[in-house]
Amino acid sequence: MTTAAFFDLDGTLIPGSANIPLAKAAFRDGFVSKTDLAKDLRNGLSFLLKGATDERSEQVRDRILRAVAGHPAADVEALGDHFIDGLVSSIKPAMRDVLDMHANMRHDRIVISASPTEIVARLALAAGLEDGVGTTAARDAQGVYTGELDGPFCYKQGKVEILARMAAERGYDLAACYAYTDSASDLPMLEAVGHPVAVNPEPELREIATERGWVIVETSSVPRVNLSSAHGLFSLGRNLFGAAGRRVLA
Repeated sequence: MTTAAFFDLDGTLIPGSANIPLAKAAFRDGFVSKTDLAKDLRNGLSFLLKGATDERSEQVRDRILRAVAGHPAADVEALGDHFIDGLVSSIKPAMRDVLDMHANMRHDRIVISASPTEIVARLALAAGLEDGVGTTAARDAQGVYTGELDGPFCYKQGKVEILARMAAERGYDLAACYAYTDSASDLPMLEAVGHPVAVNPEPELREIATERGWVIVETSSVPRVNLSSAHGLFSLGRNLFGAAGRRVLA
């Protein structure tokens, strides 16, 4: 197998962020406080509305590392029992078609996400995909998390490092590979492969993809808008509610 299709998770394969059900499961099992749960839910809502940012992504990474430090990895892996099936069932129908297309082409289908590797790998397995990799927390000889990273943060350039490592280990020709994402934060990953694809992209990525002639996969009838601007709010109202929405947002 010399060709792989790499898929971002949050906002690309699934709507929203996998860290929301992860945070709820972690709170249920005593890994995080109510305060941290509230922060993660707030970040999850912000992700839904505005997409990923460097600051929020790093904050979530650091809270996860703090929360798991000193705990056996097996206990953290078991958190997926609460929500993995739900995440798999939430894969967007249009993206399920894309996954099937790559299966028919005999391509490896790999989920690559900033979320913990334990969750990403388990989701990929449950979805019938070939592999999943994310941000990996270091473990000691007893299988207990140390609170440090083992490898790069799987975000922005860190994703490219992981792609390059996998290509070297497995013989992938990145010029023949595909990458799918909704976010401009994954621009390094898109530029690292021969077939970049934007999925229901954020406005910044949609503009870049259009300028460069990249394929755009639409997974929603409502395009993403920049909610930090008045124009974006009016656009959202128009798309969702027509003229009535414009009046309400005004």
